Amino acid sequence: MQSVRDFNAGLLDFLQASPTPYHAVESMQTRLAKAGYLPLNEKDAWQLEPGKSYYVTRSGSSIIAFTQPTEAQALEKGVQLVGAHTDSPCLKVKPQPELHRHSYAQVGVEVYGGVLQNPWFDRDLSLAGRVTYRTDKGELASCLIDMKKAVAIIPSLAIHLDREVNKQRSINAQLHLPPILWQEAEGEKFDFRVWLKSWMLEQQLVGDMEKIHDFELCFYDVQAPALIGVRDDFIASARLDNLLSCWIGLQALLEDQAPGSLLICTDHEEVGSASACGAEGPFLMDVLSRMFPDSETRTRVINRSLLVSADNAHGIHPNYADRHDANHGPLLNRGPVIKINNNQRYATTSESSAVLRELALLEDVPVQAFVVRSDMACGSTIGPITATNTGLHTVDVGVPTFAMHSIRELAGSQDAWYLYRMMTRFYRDCPRLNG
Repeated sequence: MQSVRDFNAGLLDFLQASPTPYHAVESMQTRLAKAGYLPLNEKDAWQLEPGKSYYVTRSGSSIIAFTQPTEAQALEKGVQLVGAHTDSPCLKVKPQPELHRHSYAQVGVEVYGGVLQNPWFDRDLSLAGRVTYRTDKGELASCLIDMKKAVAIIPSLAIHLDREVNKQRSINAQLHLPPILWQEAEGEKFDFRVWLKSWMLEQQLVGDMEKIHDFELCFYDVQAPALIGVRDDFIASARLDNLLSCWIGLQALLEDQAPGSLLICTDHEEVGSASACGAEGPFLMDVLSRMFPDSETRTRVINRSLLVSADNAHGIHPNYADRHDANHGPLLNRGPVIKINNNQRYATTSESSAVLRELALLEDVPVQAFVVRSDMACGSTIGPITATNTGLHTVDVGVPTFAMHSIRELAGSQDAWYLYRMMTRFYRDCPRLNG
């Protein structure tokens, strides 16, 4: 098993290499292939062999990896599933984004998910995502891009022009969030697709390109992930929610390719998961149906299985402690958080929670619990959605975090490693409930 130092070093590299869900899935594919996992294509017939490990992607932004068990193994202990999501709140470029205002070339953006908007101002922003284009031969193709360099910024309005800004700041996403790319020369007319095509050809990302048809691009902060604090107590980064959980699940899966181990990381959780590649879509059941073609066997296997839905939790903020239930305020670096909500915003039950608590005991790591204040609304995860669609026994767990949905979030440098140890044990030797 990795040390906490090596685990966190790998996490920081993964976060840096994954500015979008497409890049995260590409990075995970590379690591799975290196570990001997075989690629599958949903368009092909599958011939799965017990003991062999596979991975399959959908839409380029969701991925499932698993080791095929024998039918006897599956009927004995079911499948051990860890689920996370690849997407994070961000600003996405609109299809016709060109804005020309007072000589500045800007792009219109759409807010994706529950973005905490204030922190996006005065950041060095780059662009990444997927571009679909027509080749010189008339064929359609797609490729991933990551500009890496800071190419845009959203400047704040000076306090002299908004004296009440520190008391109240209201952001209009349509008016105030378009980033500035450059200042246009006299008579210059900014065309986003022309500029993007020129950049891609200059970078030699494609061999030939007639025109760009469309794109799915988002802005991101170029500031690198880092361990921070006098004692390196914290991890600061964009997209901790929820690439941190993707990394935990991936590293636990690669630790021991145990038959029946499965990792699913899906897109679009931040906007409700209702898509072909989201947790509300058929991706997981499609894969389970091909792993276990017989419906009777599949139903029995699902009933013996457990899904760990891994998604970040809200740590108690020392400056805003009143926003938590006093008995359920998770602390950073004090262990993973079991998330409970009796209105089914989380899928945890007393039985599924007991399995996680047992794993924590076996690995000698701390564990905490989170319940939202009774007078506040509760967020949700892929847990209840997946449980509803599949019938899987499910538990919701996550690493406590500050500034969730900000452009730069904060987590404890010990907690992800704690959860990784628990998930490694979960895949290798999951405690079973009697009955």
